[in-house]
Amino acid sequence: MMGMKSLSNRRAAPDESAQSSLAEAATAATALSDSDAEADAEAEKREPAPAKRSRRRAPAWAPATLSEFDGVRYLHLGTPWVQGAMRIRKPQAIELDYIRRMLVGLLLRPEALDARPAAWHEVRALQLGLGAAAITRFTHGVLGMPTTAVEINPTVIHACQLWFALPNDSERLQVIEQDAAAWAANPRHAGTADLLSVDLYDHEAASPVLDSSAFYRDCAALLAPGGVMTVNLFGRDASFERSARRIEAAFKGGQVRSVQPTREGNTIVVATKLADWPTTEQLAERATLLEHRTALPARKWLRMLRALPAHPSASPPAPAPAPTPPSPPTTTPRR
Repeated sequence: MMGMKSLSNRRAAPDESAQSSLAEAATAATALSDSDAEADAEAEKREPAPAKRSRRRAPAWAPATLSEFDGVRYLHLGTPWVQGAMRIRKPQAIELDYIRRMLVGLLLRPEALDARPAAWHEVRALQLGLGAAAITRFTHGVLGMPTTAVEINPTVIHACQLWFALPNDSERLQVIEQDAAAWAANPRHAGTADLLSVDLYDHEAASPVLDSSAFYRDCAALLAPGGVMTVNLFGRDASFERSARRIEAAFKGGQVRSVQPTREGNTIVVATKLADWPTTEQLAERATLLEHRTALPARKWLRMLRALPAHPSASPPAPAPAPTPPSPPTTTPRR
């Protein structure tokens, strides 16, 4: 199974009623798929086909569930691992630190120097993996970018529409239920993204589910000239080193950097086809303007950017599970 969203190594106190409601919706969707498959099978029996045809059943995705704690709503995939989060009173703000860092690619775009409200309106954003739709809400709602998000798990899309303020599809927003690998490999999508965010983990949150050299080459092909990709990597030292080198190979002739790992171990790799990395002065000016406009900690990112480690020993440490936070008050969560 491929193409799901990633994690931050945090736990949240579960809201059982909300979890069960989404789980029931996912079960109903699966049952509907099973019913359709049975109807198709009956239709096949009546066809005068010379040979019996086989059909693959729809995969059973891990159901999206949620919890709430201290004003923040968390997305899970049936486990305590957090797949995304949203502060209920500030849905446009990005709650998790590693997701904010995934927007470091904005510093490599010339639009960061443009103070006009419409500066980003022609910059095409693409997210592979929806999570709790934090980056999708930000690029679409805050920066006004034409935005596409690709997510393979239908229960995640449904959860984001119900619980995470994901707007309906429009001329400038598309959320597509599809395998991210198939999307990236489709030659029709080559050169269609200016800002690409890749965050693909499953419910076990052990390592990226799409992490091959071929996949990263396809991601590089998705980018238009001047395009930037950020990838959330997470896991053991050898896994990070291997993934980072595959990205570097896919962007041969371009520039690849990493961002200092978060406390939880999430490490963002940023890659661009640009032959030259912006100067320190250029990045500082862009960071100041970007921070003023969006409240993202862009100037802090400048101190975190670094070359890829030369040896595995410089890679980020493996994460350890965080303790469960105190139980929230027994009140009905805000809908």
